[in-house]
Amino acid sequence: MEKKLIINFQEYLDTVEKLAIEVNKKFKPTVLIGIMRGAAPIIDILSRIFKLPTAYIVIQSYSGKGLEDKQGDLIFARDISSIAQQKDFERVLLVDDLSDTGLTLNRSIDWLKNYDPVKSYIKDIKTACLWKKKSSKFNPDFCPIKLDGDPWIVQPTEHYEEISIDKIIERNK
Repeated sequence: MEKKLIINFQEYLDTVEKLAIEVNKKFKPTVLIGIMRGAAPIIDILSRIFKLPTAYIVIQSYSGKGLEDKQGDLIFARDISSIAQQKDFERVLLVDDLSDTGLTLNRSIDWLKNYDPVKSYIKDIKTACLWKKKSSKFNPDFCPIKLDGDPWIVQPTEHYEEISIDKIIERNK
């Protein structure tokens, strides 16, 4: 596995803003759909910037220790979580944190196009992420950072995966 790319919170926010500017130039989404968990903070920020409703698709891909460089099978939740109205799904901006292999974004587009509650309302789906790794076979419509390699990207909140609530309580006494 390549060296890790460690992103601090300010770099993260700056990258989300660059993504928002890029999207704003070429696309006017009517709903933001985030691929959970990676897209959650991005969707939160973009929804505040664009003043748009949000929706979330829960997909499990990476799991377990030692899988940082390997993507497992994709498991989709049954439904989208959203209070957006069906008509809001006309122009979808599908967001993930990164395009690693491209499989998640690619399969999510297919899943959305076949998702009964909204499929007949969707006229356009564009994709967005913060980072695209070199080996990704998928080219997102919007992506401010295209990497020259395939590092593991350590995002600002990732350290919480390695700490228990008991340690957090102890640290905050």
